[in-house]
Amino acid sequence: MEKITYRDSGVNIDEGNKAVDIIKEKVKSTYNKNVLGDLGSFSGLYSIKDCLNMKEPVLLSSTDGVGTKLKIAQMMDKHDSVGIDLVAMCVNDLICQGAKPLFFLDYIATGSLKSNQVEDIVSGIVQGCKNSGCALIGGETAEMPGMYNDDEYDLAGFSVGICDKENIITGENVKEGDVLIGISSSGIHSNGFSLIRKIFLDNLNWKLDKYVDELKKTLGEELLTPTKIYVNIVMDLIAKYNIKAIAHITGGGLIENITRVIPDKLGLSINKNSWRELDIYSLIKKLDLVDERELYRSFNMGVGLVIIVDKNEAEEIVDFINKNEEAYIIGEVTSNSGVTLC
Repeated sequence: MEKITYRDSGVNIDEGNKAVDIIKEKVKSTYNKNVLGDLGSFSGLYSIKDCLNMKEPVLLSSTDGVGTKLKIAQMMDKHDSVGIDLVAMCVNDLICQGAKPLFFLDYIATGSLKSNQVEDIVSGIVQGCKNSGCALIGGETAEMPGMYNDDEYDLAGFSVGICDKENIITGENVKEGDVLIGISSSGIHSNGFSLIRKIFLDNLNWKLDKYVDELKKTLGEELLTPTKIYVNIVMDLIAKYNIKAIAHITGGGLIENITRVIPDKLGLSINKNSWRELDIYSLIKKLDLVDERELYRSFNMGVGLVIIVDKNEAEEIVDFINKNEEAYIIGEVTSNSGVTLC
């Protein structure tokens, strides 16, 4: 009987080695002086010597994925932006408590490993790491025939940041009358894509290559717009102002995410008309397939990050953010629990 090989079972070790060779220099381009060792070690090493001047340095961590947005990427055979999404989902969570992202690790699981596809994905991860100032110090690519179809893959990311304990943003000092400042999103970001597919692909039977006049691009191009990374603006803000709380607007939308960072007995009043509406959300509203409140608890609705500040500093902070981003006063903290959309 002829001997069987690992490749006969669907796992191509040679293709995996090829993928590592291709991405090696891209990964190294994210390194800084704190990265120790080299790609290929059993673990990634990162020195925190530069942080030892903190009174009590605390490590913060975050892990996340890209969700079913990956199905859009796979249907379009376009994989160079979802890596940015992966990094964004992790580092945008870290900064909500004031942590500076230090390093990132990725996990790619696929039914059939294709080195060019891995290169595209990692190129996005590298770009995301550069945009957030963190180093890509390790990862794993797992070929899992039988678990995934040949053209399917899933992504997961893990990031670690650091903050002095006395500077960790907890939201505990948020009070009635404090102001909500929203910073614009780039689009859908990476949450709500099961609903997006239900709206456009299932109910309307639109194709991803359909040019949509309202969007001035194809539907697929719009949906694969990468998640905005807010690290730089938040690091600048916390160095200059008293930021009481920060919420990354992910699954749960505006309604559920902001309430996570304020004391239990307080609530929110959000002015729906206080920020510029993105074309994709104007289109979704126009289609009138989803109740309004469901939209605001499913999507970011054009606001990717919300910070809570004292009302006396709000206008100055908005002006500061608007030098590089797009920000608006979108509401305030109230004494009544729950979220009011007005």
